[in-house]
Amino acid sequence: MSNEASDRLKHNSEKIMRMWEKRARDQVGASTHQDSLVLQDSLPLYLNQLVDELSNRIVRTSARITADEVESTRIGKLHGHERAGYADYSMSQLIFEYQLLRQVIFQVLEEEAPLEVRDRDIIIGSIEQAVNDAATQFSETLRDIQELFMVTLSHDLRNPINVVKMGTQLILRRLERGDTHRDVAARMLRAIDRLDSMIQNLLDASRLRAGQSLKIEFEECDFVMLVQEVVEDLSFAYGERFVVVSDSDMRTFCSRKEIRRVIENLAINAVKYGAPSTPITLTLQQTETQIGLTIHNEGEPIALDAQSILFQQFRRTICAEEQTGWGLGLFLAKSIIEAHKGTLAVESAEGKGTSFIITLSKILL
Repeated sequence: MSNEASDRLKHNSEKIMRMWEKRARDQVGASTHQDSLVLQDSLPLYLNQLVDELSNRIVRTSARITADEVESTRIGKLHGHERAGYADYSMSQLIFEYQLLRQVIFQVLEEEAPLEVRDRDIIIGSIEQAVNDAATQFSETLRDIQELFMVTLSHDLRNPINVVKMGTQLILRRLERGDTHRDVAARMLRAIDRLDSMIQNLLDASRLRAGQSLKIEFEECDFVMLVQEVVEDLSFAYGERFVVVSDSDMRTFCSRKEIRRVIENLAINAVKYGAPSTPITLTLQQTETQIGLTIHNEGEPIALDAQSILFQQFRRTICAEEQTGWGLGLFLAKSIIEAHKGTLAVESAEGKGTSFIITLSKILL
């Protein structure tokens, strides 16, 4: 075995990644929900290892062989773990990605000359092992997600149900005494609203997992007024921390209900994870064709590795683990914005706080 195939693969790795990503975007439906298909460098890591496997410059001691097998398994599991976090990724799509990768590798490497039989066997064997590792981790991650979901479901649903139950009992006792029960009724209504929101999140997540689109009805929307309405409502619960910055009229076609849901989710997250008692700024901007909303909070930044899983379902960053919730909010927010043909992105850095940026198409007057 020569080093020719190894050298060709090393030289063409970037080309292989670009070709594979293009084919995956064209042929794998679930890829439409991702900014990049090369998640957490799993594909570059895999190609680098395959370069070493094809090379005869490396002395393959038993220790080196064992280390390579461990690293190969780690890379495959990384890919499977990441794919399991997306709503409509299935096992068949995961496997199909590797089939596309094999096609691209052979196509690129054989543009100059046919591969030797041993080189082809090494590539095929490596990809088959990667498929097995990724599929195994994909199944294990889905199982862990389901277990976590069931535990969280039983815990989170029980809380508002208990509020309604105890509130009803208290109202009955107060009615017997002729006391006022306005505050109790308001607390019960908030609990019911929370239950309704949680159930809606579950229904939407299940719909997306099944490959269905969200049901959204579009209408002309005064975006500035919508943001101001959300801020007024949130100020009752969280105080006067919200600052709206806008100097012009902005209109778009959207679902007021769903866009309101996104803004509320991002603003409440800013309260939960931002520095206490600091302003939360909602800045509205526009270009000739687009309108944008940036929701910014001060505080500790979101780590780069955590940013990569922010918009995945049932996935939570370390800083979010102490907060209640199912890890569905940002996933659904991004899905709603994408259903509006818009984008939702995050920027977070030390000393600059965290910003979530919504971009939508503008009504051209």
